[in-house]
Amino acid sequence: MELVILMGLQASGKSTFFREYLAATHVWVSKDLMRNNRNKSRRQIQLIENALQAGHSVAVDNTNPAVLDRMALIDIGRTYNAKIIGYYFESIVSDCLARNQKRSGKSQVPDIAIYATLKKMVLPSYGEGFERLFSARIADNFTFEVKTLPPDKVIHGQSDI
Repeated sequence: MELVILMGLQASGKSTFFREYLAATHVWVSKDLMRNNRNKSRRQIQLIENALQAGHSVAVDNTNPAVLDRMALIDIGRTYNAKIIGYYFESIVSDCLARNQKRSGKSQVPDIAIYATLKKMVLPSYGEGFERLFSARIADNFTFEVKTLPPDKVIHGQSDI
């Protein structure tokens, strides 16, 4: 059983990655699906716990920019003896802004939201409790390039180009 934590800017490819690589094996938990819920964090925790209690792997698809955001998730995963796996989505801010502009309705966020997430983003590390950590990025042919990060690897992060 796994708890997969997806991390990255809005429009960096997290939800697409989930649909292409994890949807068949993991329960999808995303605050984006909770638009009318007043306490999205509490509901997210309930959904994760329900899935893990039932023995299902879970993928948490949010920006998860700060260590504290991820710490709460990692603690839940440990409670249920889930393997904690992280995918950090490397991105170029201008690419995220362009992809976001192609979105419609509530899936499009204000540009300022992307910049605010960038300011809060702390690159993940094994020291947080991840058992496996990957970097992912959208490749030129709209597939994903995924690399396993060894424990001593430093992630280079976002470019604000």
